[in-house]
Amino acid sequence: MLNEVRVSGLSIDPITHTPIVLLKDKENQDVIPIWIGLLEASSIATQLESIKLARPMTHDLMKSILDHLDAVVSKVEVNDLRNNTFYAIIHLNWNGMDLAIDARPSDAIAIALRTKSPIFVHQQVIEKSRKVDLTQREEGEGVTDEKLEDILKDLSPEDFGKYKM
Repeated sequence: MLNEVRVSGLSIDPITHTPIVLLKDKENQDVIPIWIGLLEASSIATQLESIKLARPMTHDLMKSILDHLDAVVSKVEVNDLRNNTFYAIIHLNWNGMDLAIDARPSDAIAIALRTKSPIFVHQQVIEKSRKVDLTQREEGEGVTDEKLEDILKDLSPEDFGKYKM
């Protein structure tokens, strides 16, 4: 089953100082935190804040290419979680063909925001994300499930500020 989500904000992991994009389902019952790179977080933040840059960045370039090719992003799916790594697919309609393009979730989300395409997360990914072993993260010393739950529970809208990285 697919669950439609929205980007509810960006945050920083207090242990590893790695950016996190937070996805929330429409009923605000589930929050899916996805650790992402700094450049992708900056790209997402730029779009969330409607900041126009003098020159196109990578995701803006991709949108421009899609527009010039008359390709439409029909949706983005976060479709798997394996070994603490999330996977995504960008669904395109181009020349009468439906294409599924493998992507990192951060790139897929950045493109979805620019194309105003819906973002979905598979139910199995939501369930798996509740069990992510954060002690296996390469950076920092890891964080327990209880610590993460406390961190996410205590986040307020003000914590997201202006998405500065």
